[in-house]
Amino acid sequence: MTIPPCPQCGQPNTYPDGDLFICADCGYEWPAQAEADSAETERVVKDANGTALTDGDTVTLIKDLKVKGSSITLKVGSKIKNIRIVDGDHELDCKTEAGPMMLKACFVKKA
Repeated sequence: MTIPPCPQCGQPNTYPDGDLFICADCGYEWPAQAEADSAETERVVKDANGTALTDGDTVTLIKDLKVKGSSITLKVGSKIKNIRIVDGDHELDCKTEAGPMMLKACFVKKA
C-alpha cells in the first residue's frame, strides 16, 4: 500500500496511524478507509430507463440508429444479446446484425 500525500498541504511526509493517515508537516489527519473506498469504486452504466446494465445482459434499441459510414440503420426494437461494458463515451460493446459495434447506453433498455 502506498501512503498518499497530504490532501491539505500536498506534502509527501505522511504516515499511517491505525485507521488514519497523519501529515507530519501540518498535522492534518484523514481516514485511511476513504482512500481504499475511492480506489474500489466501479463504474455503473445505466440504460435509458435508469436500470443498471452488466456484462452479458440483453438489451433492446429504443430508437432507430444510423450506422456511421454505411447505409445500414439499426431499427427500434432490435434485440442485442451479450453486451460488454467498456470505458469511453460509447459504453456498450456488442454484436448486432450489422456486425460488431459500440453503442451508447442512452439508446437501449434492458430486455
